[in-house]
Amino acid sequence: MEHETEVLVIGGGAVGICSAYYLRRQGRHVTVIEKNEICSGSSYGNAGLIVPSHSVPLAAPGMILKGIKWMFNPASPFYIKPRFDGELLAWLWRFRRACAVGCMHKAIPVIRDLSFASLQLWDQLAAMESLDFGYTQNGMLAVFKTPKGLEEGVAEARLMQSYGVDARVIEPAEIQALEQGLQTAALGGVYYPQDAHLDPQRFVSALARYIEKEGVNIHRSTEALGFETAGRKVTIVQTTRGAIAAANIVLATGAWSSVIARDLKIKLLLQPAKGYSVTFKRPSNCPVIPLGMAEARVVVTPMGDSMRLAGTLELAGLDLTINRRRVQAILDSVPDYLPDMDPRALDLIEIWRGLRPCTPDGLPLLGRSRNYDNLIVAAGHGMLGISLSPITGKLVSQLVANDTTAIDLTPFRPERFA
Repeated sequence: MEHETEVLVIGGGAVGICSAYYLRRQGRHVTVIEKNEICSGSSYGNAGLIVPSHSVPLAAPGMILKGIKWMFNPASPFYIKPRFDGELLAWLWRFRRACAVGCMHKAIPVIRDLSFASLQLWDQLAAMESLDFGYTQNGMLAVFKTPKGLEEGVAEARLMQSYGVDARVIEPAEIQALEQGLQTAALGGVYYPQDAHLDPQRFVSALARYIEKEGVNIHRSTEALGFETAGRKVTIVQTTRGAIAAANIVLATGAWSSVIARDLKIKLLLQPAKGYSVTFKRPSNCPVIPLGMAEARVVVTPMGDSMRLAGTLELAGLDLTINRRRVQAILDSVPDYLPDMDPRALDLIEIWRGLRPCTPDGLPLLGRSRNYDNLIVAAGHGMLGISLSPITGKLVSQLVANDTTAIDLTPFRPERFA
């Protein structure tokens, strides 16, 4: 396979496929390469949440103390595998600096604007007759089982309200009513009515099929091996199936983006954050609204005929092994919040893990490389990859067209940590 294309998208996850979709809508000749199958990475098994409510970055005040407390417990919600790794240490140093009140207040409106812009695009995508991916906008519930957790949740709700995100503090009876009679052990909760959810694998796969019919070339099992450059342009991408010449290149390979960028001497400060999900056949007492079990950092998402539990954040490098203690911690948290649900009695469909690309400041890496005029980086979305994939794809298409972008991309400069 040796050919030319106007735009080459490297990566077949939600961000890559959305980028190809919006580029094709501009009438461009687009090629996508994916080293595995489409939607085989972190886009596949995540919680499927579209969450303007998650506008507080991971790097927030108090996270350092929580991280220190959790890092010595392999079953905790946030775990750092002990090791000497220069990139991890650099990431943690920047993360520490970003966990400041001022940094958080700068990041929240940026993430909020991305989220609401993406939400509008989600409405448009869901309205397409050719796409069916279980899109439902009935909000999200965060529930709390401890007074301290509830106090923190209410404080975050007030913070979100001050930034224009609809948040409603509710009592246990209201939780039960919203969840259609579901019994919980919650002391209280926060309802975010603007949030939505979907089946991420159905979405990415359906959109990939759609753009292929529209003329996008998708090459599966095709891995980028290296690049050839001339001056300020990347001219050739060498792949496992031959060379591809492209006028524009989009790097959207999630947690592997920093590894691939090294070949171009580009430093992207990303850490792979392993997350887990466990999917069951949908029980009769499944929540109808995604339910965040706040202190445990676990989400329960209804997905058609299935129900998914998702959570944890593990900084262990590019390691895809399954830590069964962390999976068990997710399952053990369920009866603490949903006393009538025993995961041992549910019909298991799949245990999954994936690597989410996290930046130290919680903002994506999005924009043109400062070294190459025709290279666009679209990575580093952390836990918001699905949520922000449409707006990211739209912004990528505007960058390729040299249009004024719908959102100022200055905060997202790909090499801002270099």
